Amino acid sequence: MSLVDLTVTEFMHVLGSDEPAPGGGSASALAASMGISLTKMVAELTVGKKKYAEYEVEMQGVLSDAIGLQTELLAAIDKDTEAFNEVSAVFAMPKATDEDKAARREAMQRALKIAAKTPLEMMDIIFRALKVTEAAIGKSNTNAASDLGVAALNLKSGLQGAWLNVLINIGGIKDEEYVQACKEQGTKVLEEGMALADKIYQTILVDM
Repeated sequence: MSLVDLTVTEFMHVLGSDEPAPGGGSASALAASMGISLTKMVAELTVGKKKYAEYEVEMQGVLSDAIGLQTELLAAIDKDTEAFNEVSAVFAMPKATDEDKAARREAMQRALKIAAKTPLEMMDIIFRALKVTEAAIGKSNTNAASDLGVAALNLKSGLQGAWLNVLINIGGIKDEEYVQACKEQGTKVLEEGMALADKIYQTILVDM
C-alpha cells in the first residue's frame, strides 16, 4: 500500500517508527501537499461566488493549477520514499569480490543521484505552488485569507525540507559536475521560494 493511502494516524505511526522511511523527504512533500490543498480550498470557496465575479477567470486558473499541483505533491510523498529505498537496496548487494564492490559503488552513485533529483524536482513543484498561492491574494474569499498564509507556511516548510534532502544525498555523490548543478539549481529555487513564501505570509498578516 502506498503512503498516501494510509490514514493520517497510520502515516504518523510509520513516520514516527524506527523504519528509516518515510522520513523527512516524504514529510516535506506532505507539508507542501497540505499547503497547496489550502490554496485549492480558498479557490473552491471563491469560484462561482457573485461577490468575486470580477476575479472568476483568475480564480478558475488558480483552482485548475492547484488541482494539478496537489496531485504532483501527493505523488512526491511516495516518490521520495521509493528513491530512498533504492539507496537502501544497494546495501543488500554482494561485496565478496572486487567486481561486487565495484558494482555496489556504481549502483550507489546511481541511487544517490535519483535520491537527490527527487527532492530537487519537489522544490520546483513547490515553487510553482507558491506562485499559484500568490495569485490568489486579493482576488479570493476574504473569509479564508488566513488559509493562504497557512498555505505559504506549509509550502515554505516543504521547500526547506526538500532542500535538506537534496544536500544529504549529494554529499555522497562523486560526480562534482552533477553536485554543482544540483547546488546551483536548488539554491536559486530555495532563495526565491522562501522570499515568496515570506512575502505571502506578511501580506496576509498585514491585512488581518
